[in-house]
Amino acid sequence: MSGYDLVLRSRRVVLPDGERPAAVCVRGGRIAAVAGYDAVPGTDLGELVLLPGLVDTHVHVNEPGRTEWEGFASATRAALAGGVTTIVDMPLNSVPPTVTVEALRVKRTAASGRCHVDVGFWGGAVPGNLAELPGLHAAGVLGFKAFLVDSGVPEFPPLDPAGLAEAFGAVDALFVVHAEDPDEVGVAPASVRYADFLGSRPPGAERRAVEVVLDAARRTGARVHILHLSAADALAPVARARREGIRVTVETCPHYLTLDAGGVPDGATEFKCCPPIRDAANRAALWAGLADGLVDCVVSDHSPCPPALKRLDSGNFGAAWGGIASLQLGLPVIWTEARRRGHDLVDVVRWMAERPAEIAGLAGKGRIVEGADADLVALDPDGEFTVDPAELFHRHPVTPYAGRRLTGRIRGTWLRGEPVGVTDPPRGRFLGGGSVPGGTIGRGAS
Repeated sequence: MSGYDLVLRSRRVVLPDGERPAAVCVRGGRIAAVAGYDAVPGTDLGELVLLPGLVDTHVHVNEPGRTEWEGFASATRAALAGGVTTIVDMPLNSVPPTVTVEALRVKRTAASGRCHVDVGFWGGAVPGNLAELPGLHAAGVLGFKAFLVDSGVPEFPPLDPAGLAEAFGAVDALFVVHAEDPDEVGVAPASVRYADFLGSRPPGAERRAVEVVLDAARRTGARVHILHLSAADALAPVARARREGIRVTVETCPHYLTLDAGGVPDGATEFKCCPPIRDAANRAALWAGLADGLVDCVVSDHSPCPPALKRLDSGNFGAAWGGIASLQLGLPVIWTEARRRGHDLVDVVRWMAERPAEIAGLAGKGRIVEGADADLVALDPDGEFTVDPAELFHRHPVTPYAGRRLTGRIRGTWLRGEPVGVTDPPRGRFLGGGSVPGGTIGRGAS
């Protein structure tokens, strides 16, 4: 193989400039060359499409402290099964949350030797920890998450608008923000009707909070990222801010793009998340935002919990935990709907690999280009399957996609050029650089 460790050939390789036949040549864990399909002998993938491994920058692993909710072993195994080769862990709902350098060390220790894919970490910005932010950033976190509304766990309180602006000025880093305005969010009633829960978190709560974030960015010059946008109305102030030169990016999630409020049965709390799934017209507007680039990327917001906390027995939307576990299913969920709407795999890769990596600063991830990590996925784009919760690798297989017919099956995955499967020993590395007491976070190629 001309001195390469691995050559994968496909008639359909998804590259940054489009899809075409190519041979992807790997040496030392990185892509050494992207050659013509017939230029180099190697493993022919037949009818399979070769993609870069997906990058999911919004994953709640919950370990340590709430490992019974998820955990690095189960979450990264689910990621691998879904073609995701890089995740970035949120600073909550672990205990302790990642709001100090010591907490980062504790989390890193918990993750060590358990990761089936590469893992980066977000830090947290909460009241009282502003002095910690520069040290956390130097220690390797990729940026900082903040809430403007109750996070759902007491150890990660929200910032008010003044505190948010103060945090933006404390460190030169990316801030990723859960943008819902607490004055607009009501108390969800004890009800089995989804509409009653939906009414407690109106679209205006997102739009108003997005405006708060953009105002703080305008005054401080910070780079900001709006997390899990569900209300398409909030895209108008984003568009205005970009015209002003404010550095703002936006993500949405598979559930907002493929589910709608009208299809949520009474008591089906597996559909509850915050912000909520909205109506079909809003969903169409989010797809339009993706198409015109106002929405940059699609990530999971994988937020699992034990089934008892979803209140599946009572169907009480008011009391149920708000979070959807979809790390393993994101690619087929999005591909099924995207191609129905006229999009191709180049679009999907841009939304789910290239742009998340760029936003998080992971330069060696999310693209099939010379010098990048050889994180690769072979996809059968026409392979169909029905979602069976028993086949999911999340710790608790509760999903709103149960019984859903999806298209797109993963047929092979390589992490830094090595074939990897869910039964193999963990080979994931830590990303981000820096050091913490007790060890160094490996930089990988990012």
